[in-house]
Amino acid sequence: MTEETHPLGGMTDEALQALLQRAIRDTLILGLISAAVLWIASGWRNAAMLAVGTAISAASILEWQRLVRFVNAQLDHQKMPGGVLRVVIFFVLRLTLFAGAIYGSLKCFRGSVLALLCGLGLALVTIAWGALRLLKT
Repeated sequence: MTEETHPLGGMTDEALQALLQRAIRDTLILGLISAAVLWIASGWRNAAMLAVGTAISAASILEWQRLVRFVNAQLDHQKMPGGVLRVVIFFVLRLTLFAGAIYGSLKCFRGSVLALLCGLGLALVTIAWGALRLLKT
């Protein structure tokens, strides 16, 4: 019996970084197109909520990309500038900023929470889409 390597199991660091870069781009494109359609269909408040969710999604993918780089450097026994404390502090700081952006958008725009959740879910959709494309090839 031969063992086959799973396509995602043999992924290189460069391929993972490329997948995450495409996911950021796709998230922003889908978010902007969806926000424009939503603006026409139901007004600027819901479009703004979707845009906030999209921005947080793209920034979250960027944060995960940095964390992947950090973990890979740790696994390869390489020294990262700033070390673990810097990574943890910036991760918590960004989560706090994301929470503030969500709270601020809910208070200021008073749009649909569903539009915000759809924007927040775009990151998951684009990463899953990219992974499925890799499995196909």
